[in-house]
Amino acid sequence: MGNYDALLILSFGGPEGPDDVMPFLENVVRGRGVPPERLEEVAGHYLHFGGISPINQQNRDLIEAVRPTLDVPVYWGNRNWAPYGEETVRQMRADGVRRAAVFATSAFAGYSSCRQYYEDIARISLPDGPELVKLPHYGDHPGFVTAMADRVGDALAELSEPDARLVFTAHSIPLAHAKSAYESELRRSAELVNRALGRTQGWDLVWQSRSGPPQVPWLEPDVCDHLRKLDGPVVLAPIGFVSDHMEVVYDLDTEAVEVAAELGLPMARAATVGTHPAFVRVVGELMAGPEPVPCSLETCPQV
Repeated sequence: MGNYDALLILSFGGPEGPDDVMPFLENVVRGRGVPPERLEEVAGHYLHFGGISPINQQNRDLIEAVRPTLDVPVYWGNRNWAPYGEETVRQMRADGVRRAAVFATSAFAGYSSCRQYYEDIARISLPDGPELVKLPHYGDHPGFVTAMADRVGDALAELSEPDARLVFTAHSIPLAHAKSAYESELRRSAELVNRALGRTQGWDLVWQSRSGPPQVPWLEPDVCDHLRKLDGPVVLAPIGFVSDHMEVVYDLDTEAVEVAAELGLPMARAATVGTHPAFVRVVGELMAGPEPVPCSLETCPQV
C-alpha cells in the first residue's frame, strides 16, 4: 500500500456525554475569543441530542469499513477530543510504525478543512517518528462523487420529485478565509455530482453553521435564508461534510426542517458519504496514488 506502513484517520472529535460538552467546546475555540454566550448556544445544540456528537461513532464505523480494504493497521486520532491525535501517535511509535498516511475527515481546501490538519500533524509529530504524510483533498475524487451522487439520488427518490431543486450545503467560513480554493473546490464537486446524476437542472451552493461576531462577514447565503426564497421541492445535499455529525443533524435536520415545514416546502436531506463503499475505496486509492505534495498557502492559507 504505497510507501506507508499504517493509516491515521485524523478528525475533529466530539463529546460523548453531557459532561463532555463544554470542555470539548472550550478545546475547539481556545484562543479565538468566542464569547461565552455563543458557547452556551452551541452547547444547547449538543445537549438537544443528549450531549453526544454522532461524529465519533461515525469515525469508528468508517474505520471498520476501511480496515478490511487495507493491508496496514488503521489508527484514529482527533483534534479536540479523545482519542487525541498526540496519544494515538505515541501508540503508533510504540507499535513500530515508521511512515503513516493521514486521511483527514474533510474533503476540501481551506484553513479549517485542510491547513489546520497540517498544523495538527506538526503538533502531534514526534522527533523520532513516525513520519506523518497528509493525503490530498478528495472532493473531486470519482469515489467521493459517486457516493455523493448515490446519496442525492436516494433523497430524490424519497421525495418522488426528480426535478426537485438540488441545494448543496457546506460549512460557512469568514470571507477573510475564503481566498482559499475552498469555494471553488466545492463548486466543482457539486457540478460533478450533478453531472453524475444526469441532471440538466440548475443547482445551488449555500452555507450553514456560521459562528463568530455578526459584524464579521461570512460566506452567504445561509441555507435557511435560501429556503425562504424557494417555492418548489428541494433536496439538501451536505456535500461539505463526510459524515452526519452535529452540524448536519442540527442545522439541517432540525433548523432547516423547521423552516421547510413553516413554508410548506417539500424537502428531503441527502445522507453524507459516510461508509458508502465507493467512498471507503477512496482511502486506499489515495494511499496508492502519487506522493502527496503539501498544499500551497494560496490553496489553503494560514490565518
